[in-house]
Amino acid sequence: MSILVTGGTGYIGSHTVVELLNENKEVIIIDNLCNSSKDVLEKIEKITGKKCKFYEADIRDEKALEKIFNENKIESVIHFAGLKGVGESVEIPLEYYDNNVYGTIKLLEAMKKFGCKKIVFSSSATVYGDPGTPKYVEEMGRGKASSPYGATKAVIEEMLENLYASDKEWTISILRYFNPIGAHESGLIGENPNGIPNNLMPYIQKVAAGELKELSVFGNDYDTKDGTGVRDYIHVVDLAIGHVKALEKLTKPGVYIHNLGTGCGYSVLDIVNTFERVNNVKVNYKIAPRRPGDLAMYYADPTKAKKELGWEAKRGIEEMCRDSWNFVKNK
Repeated sequence: MSILVTGGTGYIGSHTVVELLNENKEVIIIDNLCNSSKDVLEKIEKITGKKCKFYEADIRDEKALEKIFNENKIESVIHFAGLKGVGESVEIPLEYYDNNVYGTIKLLEAMKKFGCKKIVFSSSATVYGDPGTPKYVEEMGRGKASSPYGATKAVIEEMLENLYASDKEWTISILRYFNPIGAHESGLIGENPNGIPNNLMPYIQKVAAGELKELSVFGNDYDTKDGTGVRDYIHVVDLAIGHVKALEKLTKPGVYIHNLGTGCGYSVLDIVNTFERVNNVKVNYKIAPRRPGDLAMYYADPTKAKKELGWEAKRGIEEMCRDSWNFVKNK
């Protein structure tokens, strides 16, 4: 029996595929390569010594999904496929709803048709909105999302809950990520977005490598220790392991929601300064105005994941910064 990983050549997807293969799981990937590259497959094989079946297709393509489910015995799905730029989603909201929400509907329909009713969904801390406290606990529920991207994640979460309410055979894991950074220790896979990066670490990487002039730090007047925004940054390998744990532990039907974060908050300048120090490189930056919708500070309460999944983040900020730069040097 196989695990279907949607978006499996992407940043978090590829690292999760590595961890699944290391656990001797049979993995099938579907990815339309809109924000990733097919050469990731060779790198996964180089790291693990194992191949996985790959389909270049879009999850909105019903015929492609039918073909995949017909040709393989799929036991469960880990669902990463989706557009993920917060700023971009404000500019092209319809594309985000079409890709993320409609794509998930098509995927769930195919799963239902073929009797595959176990899914781990890649959600986000953005679904909390602004709960008025920096420490996010699962029981808070969903707030008002500050972007169309966050809204698509919230809609999908609710859709999955509705699905379980209608059919109690489903086992659904919703993993709310905080801020993944870092790369595999081999330096072979990491975050390498097409075009101008949306996220902090790939932007830092490109500035350090001389590909971009400087980093814009959006706001230095927040009520934080150095005035810059504070987030919970988590090493992507820790995050990937969280998916494997979710698959292992979630054996009974139901809807299970877990934060995947470290429980620690680091500011933008913490990340910049640590990156410079551990890698002995310079990262030029300028202070820019705050972005609409940005919060001063938030971080995970990861207690539930530790208790129920037996998972906790092991890697610290120095490893995150070192591994990120190691990936750039290996490209």
